[in-house]
Amino acid sequence: MQHELCEKHKWGPRTPESGHSSLLWSIGEIGEMVEILKKKGHNAIMDDPAVRAHFVEETADVFMYLYDMMECFGISAEEFSAAYTAKWNRNMGRTWAENRMLYEDMPGEAGPAEPTESTEGERK
Repeated sequence: MQHELCEKHKWGPRTPESGHSSLLWSIGEIGEMVEILKKKGHNAIMDDPAVRAHFVEETADVFMYLYDMMECFGISAEEFSAAYTAKWNRNMGRTWAENRMLYEDMPGEAGPAEPTESTEGERK
């Protein structure tokens, strides 16, 4: 579907060089979703049909740009599905402790200080 839309409107070549633009556009659409959340709140998304329709439309925009980016990089539905399933299976077996190691500061690198008992109260 996305390929047909791009062809119809002549949105340029579907190449890796143009893939970054689609990714950036998707981030813009995520920003629109955030604005709806900030301005209307999650209850309105669940209870107000007009707000919900707008939120779902912006969600569709995000996915359309992500699908466009996938096409630019030659990522097929099958390749994506296999990666998604593999990631899901990995996440089902994770403890998430390994993530902490990935984001801890390397020796000699400055980063945000871990809260201590004396600074914990300042964060609340």
